[in-house]
Amino acid sequence: MSILHIGVKPQLEIRARLIAIAKGEVKPTEDEPRVWFPSIRSLAEVLSDQNRELLKMIADKEPQSLKELATLSGRAPSNLSRSLKTMSHYGLVKMEKHEKSVRPIAVATEFQIHI
Repeated sequence: MSILHIGVKPQLEIRARLIAIAKGEVKPTEDEPRVWFPSIRSLAEVLSDQNRELLKMIADKEPQSLKELATLSGRAPSNLSRSLKTMSHYGLVKMEKHEKSVRPIAVATEFQIHI
């Protein structure tokens, strides 16, 4: 699993950068962040010790459903679902749908922070 590059900038700077990329004025390099947070505080909340442990568990155990992950982690399904939704929003987890269940997939378990 590769290292995920994460950037931290104010929302206005993130938006300006995305517009510059869309206009072709800026070309991101391979090691530049693809995931952005508006503050260190929001980054710390999403990548808390508990959530990093959850990402590692997903990568190591490869649960086939949220129910299986809830059993493995000992976390309540509602709490787990909320955490995964937030991590999915930031691109840290992919949620793969299979008929009546959803399988979480960890995108990365190691991170490089760019401030």
